[in-house]
Amino acid sequence: MQKLLVTGGAGFIGSNFVHYVMSNTDRRVTVLDKLTYAGNLESLKDLPGDRFEFVRGDVTDAALVDALVGEHDVVVHYAAESHNDNSLHDPRPFLDTNIIGTYTLIEAARKHNKRFHHISTDEVYGDLELDDPERFTESTPYNPSSPYSSTKAGSDLLVRAWVRSFGLQATISNCSNNYGPYQHVEKFIPRQITNVIDGIRPKLYGKGENVRDWIHANDHSSAVLTIIDQGKIGETYLIGADGEKNNKEVVELILEHLGQPSDAYDHVVDRPGHDMRYAIDSTKLRNELGWTPQYSNFDAGIEDTIRWYRENESWWRPQKAATEAKYKEQGQ
Repeated sequence: MQKLLVTGGAGFIGSNFVHYVMSNTDRRVTVLDKLTYAGNLESLKDLPGDRFEFVRGDVTDAALVDALVGEHDVVVHYAAESHNDNSLHDPRPFLDTNIIGTYTLIEAARKHNKRFHHISTDEVYGDLELDDPERFTESTPYNPSSPYSSTKAGSDLLVRAWVRSFGLQATISNCSNNYGPYQHVEKFIPRQITNVIDGIRPKLYGKGENVRDWIHANDHSSAVLTIIDQGKIGETYLIGADGEKNNKEVVELILEHLGQPSDAYDHVVDRPGHDMRYAIDSTKLRNELGWTPQYSNFDAGIEDTIRWYRENESWWRPQKAATEAKYKEQGQ
């Protein structure tokens, strides 16, 4: 029975991956998570104890990482500082986790000759113009624009260098914006959903024209598992579900699903250096590995996500007040 070490598995995308693996395979999973504000043990409730273990710890802790990597067959590296606003306020944690943490893990994977999969983001490619017909591909040059995306770009390059220089058995995936269960209320979609539930008007950066390529977290999880099982060592695969929507469209859709007027939102000052458009071309993943997304209808996916937040208020409520107070300080 294959044993997976999942870093950052108490976070949003990592916890969805753990649930997906538990539901669709017989693999065993150990989660290594520091449990910063973005990690939540409640996201890992009720998993089978004979196949699941949780370890609280930091990916920069070389001794702990070495011991855990040695005991597992595959390392799936989700752990990252990932919020753009936070990276603009205090970049240092992004350097520690995203650069030093990745270095620590790939050194352990190299030492023990373990399979390594690195989770990254489409934000390493910078952004596209709104009227640009192009989409990101595996050959798009890196052009990160924030401390977050630049540290993720740096971590990608470390993995690539370790593959070439040391024979690290690694693959990389760069995914578009995720949505779905277990996402912290600081993030765009759950913030708007929980605001409306609480009778608060949603907040929209600038004019709301910024376009993101949305993918349901379950589709991201299925893609990662496909790459782990079938991907070619040293290759990068882009994960996307053709879900381009601008932020204004997303907010209006959420309002409509929650029975509110589609214009019942407020504009707030835009984020510095806010990327305009992300768009993923996942042709390589689909053609070479046969992956297809299951949640191709964004409207239905949003409806399912709203239902989850309505039914799991006890999960997100403890985070909400502090998150909104922080945004209020920033005028957002």
